[in-house]
Amino acid sequence: MHKIGHNIAKAARQHCWRQHRQLSTWSPLGTAFNAPPTKRINFTRNDVGLFLMPELRNADGFHLLRENVENSTQELIAEAVSSERKRKMVDIFDELSDSLCKVADLAEFVRIAHPQNKYMQAAEQACISICGVVESLNTHKPLYQALSKVVCDGDLMPTTEVDRHVAKLFLFDFEQCGIHLPEKERLRVVRLNDYILQLGQKFMNGAAQPTVLPRSCVPEDIRDYFPTSGDNIIITGLCTNASNVKMREAAYRLYLQPSDSQEELLKDLLICRYELARSCGFETYAHRALNGSTMEKPELVREFIDELSEQLRPRADADFAVMTQMKRKESGQNTALVEIWDTPYFTSQLKRQSLEEQANEFLPYFPLGGCMEGLDNLLHALYGVRLQNTEMEPGESWHSDIYKLAVMHESEGLLGYIYCDFFERAGKPNQDCHFTIQGGKRLPDGSYQLPIVVVMLGLAQPRWTGPTLLSPARLDNLFHEMGHAMHSMLARTEYQHVTGTRCATDFAEVPSVLMEYFASDPRVLRTFARHFQTHKPISEDMLQRLCASKHLFAASETQLQVFYSALDQVYHGEAAEQGKSTTETLRDVQNRYYGLPYVDNTAWQLRFSHLVGYGAKYYAYLISKTIASWIWQTYFEANPFNRQAGEKYRAEILAHGGAVPSRKLVANFLQRDLTPRILADSLIHEIDMDESKIKELIVSRN
Repeated sequence: MHKIGHNIAKAARQHCWRQHRQLSTWSPLGTAFNAPPTKRINFTRNDVGLFLMPELRNADGFHLLRENVENSTQELIAEAVSSERKRKMVDIFDELSDSLCKVADLAEFVRIAHPQNKYMQAAEQACISICGVVESLNTHKPLYQALSKVVCDGDLMPTTEVDRHVAKLFLFDFEQCGIHLPEKERLRVVRLNDYILQLGQKFMNGAAQPTVLPRSCVPEDIRDYFPTSGDNIIITGLCTNASNVKMREAAYRLYLQPSDSQEELLKDLLICRYELARSCGFETYAHRALNGSTMEKPELVREFIDELSEQLRPRADADFAVMTQMKRKESGQNTALVEIWDTPYFTSQLKRQSLEEQANEFLPYFPLGGCMEGLDNLLHALYGVRLQNTEMEPGESWHSDIYKLAVMHESEGLLGYIYCDFFERAGKPNQDCHFTIQGGKRLPDGSYQLPIVVVMLGLAQPRWTGPTLLSPARLDNLFHEMGHAMHSMLARTEYQHVTGTRCATDFAEVPSVLMEYFASDPRVLRTFARHFQTHKPISEDMLQRLCASKHLFAASETQLQVFYSALDQVYHGEAAEQGKSTTETLRDVQNRYYGLPYVDNTAWQLRFSHLVGYGAKYYAYLISKTIASWIWQTYFEANPFNRQAGEKYRAEILAHGGAVPSRKLVANFLQRDLTPRILADSLIHEIDMDESKIKELIVSRN
């Protein structure tokens, strides 16, 4: 009886999807992504191995990959140091880098994404093994000396400007471990690097821990706001969207209480980074981190931050004045002032009140298949590229719910592959990100090694009743991560070491942030935003409200990012060697760069885990946003489907990856120097234009 019922339900699901397809006007790509990925039972074909790698038909194949790369590494070292070398030094180093990255990048992805423990464990062992190979390379003096001689004196073979730039990048990477220093100092650098890694891991772990307080230490009137465990109260986050102001304030004050252990870890981390930078010949850690970046040196970052801060202050103050009026109206207290714990809440309130935004009202208009169809049409308009859903071979993917896209150019043919791991599942990391599995590069026979990437999202699984529906924020994330993927696909570099997203940190986010501008443009959204059941296009009113909602209080939000960036720069500058506590530094920086005051007896920075992964580089998102804004205003704002602009952008920006210094790339593309004043003016112009549009929309609705 159970089997009969199961078959009836299965037939009903199949009928539902067949009926949906008959009514559907989606393209084949849209139809594929609106349905669950097809799981085919394999009776005849042999497994081809993960990512079509025959070694990975089973987890033991990682051992073979490790052996192969260890052997090829020794052969390439011998070639590099040989007096009878027949190739350019940079060619040898890039092949060495390529062979290591193919295993390391693949293993790192499988380690965190594969659902089977045996694959995860084998991949982790491969990661450890490759780290060992890299560490041995970092101490190989003859190899370093051979590269250093070529960089300083020139190669025996003719080289291009790109060759010389990439060789310098390899040399700089080499010297990060102090190989150029006397042995005693080199060992000190190695110890500092190890200690910094340990401190960072401990700090990040501490930053994620809840605050646990005895009930007796928490005032009675706020105890019930938080969960309890025995005689303790547990505060796990900031409760930023709670409607109860006392709850918001209590969560802020309690969750961000100072921690002696976190303070010690952060101070030690900053001091060790400072000592490391000094040992390697840099004035501060910020100078070391910004070497080769778009902004080049911390002095220019500080000038940009100061310029932007000065122009933002009156605009952010106006935002806070609006929030204060909202708070007074809501609370009935004429003297109430907006506080730092209020800003996310009143941003949400303004969306609901002024723009009449209802929870989930946009969801039905953004089925995943429709969003992919819109993305495909946009890429075709700009670059002549199509995304083709491609059937995978048995054993090629790590889970049954993966899609594979072939990226096809109308004249160049196949550009590369994007594997789409879009849906949440047990054990999968809850993060949206882009992984490079294989970087593109020119091969000795003149052909091109095609890039292979994975885009990972955390979307809800599609159901037989309908497709996965995306919120506006999820739509932005999809376009953002696909922006990274297309940077990899559209790059055509000689060397994989600098392909696609392998470029300066403060430039790597430009293509992905630029894609968010397309995802926020009504003209682009009109091409695909339609109801998943009726196919009725989204109304003009909803469309305008959706786009406006993304820019509410943009000045105060940008000011917050300026404050974070300034704090990160100060921590990694001269302040690292001074005796102040990190909280004293925080108070000083907040008073200078943010419009809301520091809250006594809090230490927000002790939960700022980005200080570990983006030390001295937190400003990178702000700069990437600014450059993306400038590119948008110059080339795409007038027409987001402009093929001529798209081709120019690909040829002059995306195609080069990191093969050309990013500052030079952007300056040439925009035909202006990247001065701090010009950069700040560009972002302020955008904020003013968006504010004007929001006011017009709100007035028109009243």
